[in-house]
Amino acid sequence: MNTSHSPHPPPRVRVHTLPVRLTHWLNVYAMACMFMSGWAIYNASPIFGFTFPAWATLGGWLGAATIWHFAVMWLLVANGLVYLLAGIFNGHLRRDLLNVSVADIRHDLAAALRMRLGHRIGQYNAVQKAMYLGVLLLGLLLVLSGLAIWKPVQLQALTALFGGFAAARVVHFLAMAGIGLFVVVHLVMVLLVPRTLPPMITGRASRHLAGERHDA
Repeated sequence: MNTSHSPHPPPRVRVHTLPVRLTHWLNVYAMACMFMSGWAIYNASPIFGFTFPAWATLGGWLGAATIWHFAVMWLLVANGLVYLLAGIFNGHLRRDLLNVSVADIRHDLAAALRMRLGHRIGQYNAVQKAMYLGVLLLGLLLVLSGLAIWKPVQLQALTALFGGFAAARVVHFLAMAGIGLFVVVHLVMVLLVPRTLPPMITGRASRHLAGERHDA
């Protein structure tokens, strides 16, 4: 009879808090709805010389797409406020995002271009910090320009700040494109380092993975 004991599973440590995980997955849903309904609204009056395919839009017609867009906007704003407040009170913003310098960004960007940028599960390198901070600022710009488009008369001072209704639409579109680029880069990084995905669901990773570097 074999009396040997199976080895204990490696200890697991928390790498993502519950607020970070919940707001992340709510953002996935909300951003998908915002992109698709926004593309349907754009198609009704294109700014540039192209439109988005119907299968990539949400709502089916302008009125329904607008309802979707503004309904999900409030979910996105509320979710963003929860993320910011939780990040302030639990130290996530100060500990994981704000402690970055221009020199750190230059160093890690050069490493990324050489495909030598390391990744630790649950820890952000300088490039990731810059991207997350940038997308937060783009989100704020997206909301403000969206309000300027939505209520150009009631919020005429805000609309004027963007250079008028037409200019606000361009700003809104470009901010959306910037966030879309972030999403693409984010997905590519997940594909390159797939072991970063399960901890975003469970919140935990084995101790040696949380401290191990994985070059991509």
